[in-house]
Amino acid sequence: MELHERLTTTRSASVQGAREPFAELKTRIHLTVIGDLGPQLFNVTMDPVALRERVAVDIRRHLSAETTLSRDDRERLSKEIADDILGYGPLERLLNDDSISEIMVNGPGDIWIERQGRLFETTVRFNDESHLRRIINKMVAQVGRRVDESSPMVDARLPDGSRVNVIIPPLSLSGPIVTIRKFAKKRLTLDDMVNIGTLSAESVAFLRSCVRAELNILISGGTGTGKTTLLNALSSAIPEADRIVTIEDAAELQLHQDHVLRLEARPKNIEGEGEIAIRELVRNSLRMRPDRIVVGEVRGAEALDMLQSMNTGHEGSMSTVHANTPRDALHRLETMVLMAGYDLPVRAIRQQVSSALDLIVHLDRLEDGSRRVSLITEVQRMESDVITLQDLFTFKLESIAPDRTITGSLQATGLRPMFLAKFEKHGIEVPLSIFGPPPSQLSEITRGAR
Repeated sequence: MELHERLTTTRSASVQGAREPFAELKTRIHLTVIGDLGPQLFNVTMDPVALRERVAVDIRRHLSAETTLSRDDRERLSKEIADDILGYGPLERLLNDDSISEIMVNGPGDIWIERQGRLFETTVRFNDESHLRRIINKMVAQVGRRVDESSPMVDARLPDGSRVNVIIPPLSLSGPIVTIRKFAKKRLTLDDMVNIGTLSAESVAFLRSCVRAELNILISGGTGTGKTTLLNALSSAIPEADRIVTIEDAAELQLHQDHVLRLEARPKNIEGEGEIAIRELVRNSLRMRPDRIVVGEVRGAEALDMLQSMNTGHEGSMSTVHANTPRDALHRLETMVLMAGYDLPVRAIRQQVSSALDLIVHLDRLEDGSRRVSLITEVQRMESDVITLQDLFTFKLESIAPDRTITGSLQATGLRPMFLAKFEKHGIEVPLSIFGPPPSQLSEITRGAR
């Protein structure tokens, strides 16, 4: 049976309440092997394959003394103990499954996954709460963090870039809770997004031209809609000659250009000191002679510094923001600018936003779990005290199948953007047909069809 079929099988009540029959044996051998090998487990110069084989040999030697075990149990226990010592225990096979995008641990015996935008319960479980806490401690210790009753909530990341959030009692009443947003090993391109329906071919051609024409682009959307994935794909259109500085909370972007400088924020250490916030990195990046600044996500006072950099010659910059609509994205930026601590009038903030941003690309996660670009919106100038927005592409729903599968596509509205002069300035030709027929012609076509 395939792994995903086993994972999605609903557990029976007896399985939920049962305790791992070999839990004590596994714990005893685990501690013995750690005591035997000691510092070898933390030897960074040792080949990982050789280290795993060394650990496996030691585990098998101790298991050979257990005469009551069958061959299958012996092999299974050997792998599980090795995963506990060198990896992340029961979560190891979930982390190695590329089809899983998120792992949610709601306690030792209640583990869920997200696959293709939908949630499934798994049969994976920990021996007990202490087993889960041991794996949590290993995860957070790798980045110099700790989690205990005095610091019961922590954000960390795994060596491959996957984001980890941990919250434990007394804040959690359900036991230790772990949420892992997995890092995609395969970088999706804009062409891949056309194939899976996230974007249309016309919108991809338009967005590539926008990046080459050095438009400032903001990607908005809710949690898990694919903002970072789209930002990663859009960055591939940046010319090789540009000097690019990326700034992130946890390094996720995979830019393949030759001249890329990657900066990552640093959280507080165990003593609560040493934090380097994204805002400080944005300020520092301005002294690094960047052609493009790519901020993984704006969520605080760094919004002001990002907008100022866009307004002072660093065109072609990109970022993401959590928001439900393009208009909400602008409101969030206003709020985050005020978080910088300056008593600025709202009109002045909106003028900064309207002059800095050229385009907002908004993503939604639909009912069937698919992630689609629902709006590509131009940010125009101020009219009175309001920033004018103009939708250039919108998602048109066509049908919903009985299994909730949604059919639709991203279509041009017929409106022409005001920034076409920037395309001409960079020698980029964009056929007007990419925007579809003007609204006046559309109404005539509709009347003719009737």
